[in-house]
Amino acid sequence: MNHFVHSPIIILSGAVLLFSAYSCNAQVPGCTDPRATNYDPSATENDGSCQYDPYSLSPVETHPLDSKLSETSGLILWEDLIWTHNDNTDTRLYGLNGSNGNLFREIKLLNVENRDWEEIYQDESYLYIGDIGNNSGNRTDLRILRIEKNSLSAGDPLIDTIWYAYEDQEDFDPGGGQQTDFDCEAFVVGRNHIYLFTKQWLSVGTAVYVIPKIPGNYQAEKVDEYIIQGLVTGATYMEKERLLVLSGYTSLLHPFFHLSYDFQGYQFFSGNNRRITVALPFHQMEGITTENGLDYYVSNEKTDLLSLTLTPQRLHLFDMRELLEEYLLTLGHQDPAAVNLARLWPSPASDFITVEVQNGLYPIRFEIIDDSARVVLKGRLRVETTRLDISQLAAGAYTLRFVKSELEGIRFIKN
Repeated sequence: MNHFVHSPIIILSGAVLLFSAYSCNAQVPGCTDPRATNYDPSATENDGSCQYDPYSLSPVETHPLDSKLSETSGLILWEDLIWTHNDNTDTRLYGLNGSNGNLFREIKLLNVENRDWEEIYQDESYLYIGDIGNNSGNRTDLRILRIEKNSLSAGDPLIDTIWYAYEDQEDFDPGGGQQTDFDCEAFVVGRNHIYLFTKQWLSVGTAVYVIPKIPGNYQAEKVDEYIIQGLVTGATYMEKERLLVLSGYTSLLHPFFHLSYDFQGYQFFSGNNRRITVALPFHQMEGITTENGLDYYVSNEKTDLLSLTLTPQRLHLFDMRELLEEYLLTLGHQDPAAVNLARLWPSPASDFITVEVQNGLYPIRFEIIDDSARVVLKGRLRVETTRLDISQLAAGAYTLRFVKSELEGIRFIKN
């Protein structure tokens, strides 16, 4: 059911009054997380305003990693093992025993190059390896390898490539390493797209870019950004539960987690955002993965400073029940259809918005309605992803409504 602000349209014709409204159930925006310091029990709509006390977390287990994994980067859980890789020239995948971190299996990928593998992710059919490291900001060959799981298990991996460039990168000669906002070490895979979280050396934040998850050559579209106050190095995502956890570290090698949850669609930072300090100083945390949203495996690579080893490569297990269990047991298991079958970005927007509806739902009619319940734009979405020109709309809040559909209306802001 769509929920819109109750704003009657009154048409006078003699003594006849016609009232039309889109809803009589107004939402109450506010902080809906009981763990927040500004929790509002009367709020029915999470407006992203929740604030939290500082919190520090220590691992419940730590295990040394094999010397072959001195530059361990991404992590996934697949076929009862934890899989990782290095971010150097090594083209092997390494399967680890989760109970002790011991190296159990190696797979060498042939006819591929590792310039800077920084992330690994998966969906039901494929593994995705991100050759996306770009510390110097000068790469023009950013790519993600897509590997069919069944063929990899059979020993004859089928590998294809997703190429991309950032749509807004103009400077490919920033003047040295770590002087760019177009580095990247983290991404997640959604229903139809890959979402890249950049490692911004200058802005100390992250920008979210989106590309299709099928082979091709793309301009990565920037859809969001967030001042995360650190360098993002890893990501893990539970789509149904609307939970994203980023790992990273500060310029002084103080690691952290960033928890984002109870967001709408793929607007990852529109809900609750909480920073967690990790009690492992001088650890360069890299990979992160989870299966249940409560237990998280995290790796750190070997760190040297002035030829002195500060920390060896290790695998850690973190328990986040105190932080996330209540959410996952309640808010996290709503019907995903309302938030995943249709989405809109960016918001706030300037001249254009992009609307995506899932395969099988289009063509579908839409209307954009302002806060006076007036239809200001309408049309038909004929393909999965449509870019709409909203440059003629006045600044303000709007709702995109799907006509004769059970899909939820989507609120957005026009600058």
